[in-house]
Amino acid sequence: MKTITTLAVLIAATCIFTTAALAKPQTHCPVMGGKINTELYADHNGKRVYFCCAGCIEPFKKNPEKFIKKLEDAGYEPAKTPAAKK
Repeated sequence: MKTITTLAVLIAATCIFTTAALAKPQTHCPVMGGKINTELYADHNGKRVYFCCAGCIEPFKKNPEKFIKKLEDAGYEPAKTPAAKK
């Protein structure tokens, strides 16, 4: 039984790391699906999400988890929020 549990944990870890390694940089807006403009973004919990137009920022701010999940489910990885300057 211990061997099966260990094997299951290793398989799960492999899947998680493989998915993260295969994630692509964001290219499309999670709200409307248009090509992103890197000057239009919002940060949430260490993730920076880009948008196609200014009108997409407000819907994102109302439910950021929904749109971050949408990106991740599509194989995109939101950028990391740049570290604050000291």
